Amino acid sequence: MRFYGLVEVFLSQIPNFSELWWLSIVAAVMSFSYSFIGIGLGIGKATEGGHSRGTIGGSIFMEGQIFPGGIDNVWTVLQALGNIAFAYSYTALLIEIQDTLKSPPDECKVMKKANLIGISTTTIFYLLCGCIGYAAFGDDSPGNLLTGFGFFEPFWLVGLANAFVTIHLIGAYQVFCQPIFASVEEWAADNYPKNQIIQRNFRISLPILKSVYHANIFKLVWRTSYVFLVTLFAMILPFFNDILGLIGASSFWPLTVYFPIQMYISRSKVQKWRKKWIFLQTLSLFSLVISLSAFVGSFQSVLKDLRTYKPFHENH
Repeated sequence: MRFYGLVEVFLSQIPNFSELWWLSIVAAVMSFSYSFIGIGLGIGKATEGGHSRGTIGGSIFMEGQIFPGGIDNVWTVLQALGNIAFAYSYTALLIEIQDTLKSPPDECKVMKKANLIGISTTTIFYLLCGCIGYAAFGDDSPGNLLTGFGFFEPFWLVGLANAFVTIHLIGAYQVFCQPIFASVEEWAADNYPKNQIIQRNFRISLPILKSVYHANIFKLVWRTSYVFLVTLFAMILPFFNDILGLIGASSFWPLTVYFPIQMYISRSKVQKWRKKWIFLQTLSLFSLVISLSAFVGSFQSVLKDLRTYKPFHENH
């Protein structure tokens, strides 16, 4: 984690979101690579012995009972919903991505096509990883099939997949953080127009890259401090799935569902109590219930892990 933080401190000095295209491509390639490896290893594990360890009912329906494992199974299922919600909470990036597009063609049409391809691909891969992983390990499935030590052989392939995961997360970290950096820096520049620490840039020649880097003291301190605090927090609370569930549950409904729906209703002037209005509000309400349930399940998992919690230690 310390090494990861150091790498992110360096990459966080990339000036803005539009210059991340190469890092985004690398991260996407890594994501496809370790997903295919995980799916392949899962199929191999699931076919051992000629039968699947998972069942159709899973932890929810078994032997004619609902949640035969008790309340702990309920919390686990709700936490899993939070993990799924996290995977689709990318709304904050849409405007930043669209801002980097050039027209023609029209940016809105490009974004609609990109959304359709992105969501479809994500859903297919997550369904494959989730279903095949459960078929391979049943109720003993680890939170993360690769880094959770679900597979041990072949060791070199598992190690390669974990390397791909690390590289992917390095790129994904920047994609998510650059909008935060830009927002704070724009606010500081607007509110303190005469502050030299915020406004002044220093030209640094980069002969190897044949370019000039514009260094800024405020950006250097602010971005480094942010990465340091996030890394410290991750080291203190190493609850991977629990934290993902909390973040996903907290951000999914307001950012991915509520605000887009309200903006669409306002822009399209959808009248109240019409079929479309009722459908959209029902979808929003349903998503709210899912988010609240996922938050409760993830929070309960955090409380459970805190009972055996040791600061700056891994939590398996």
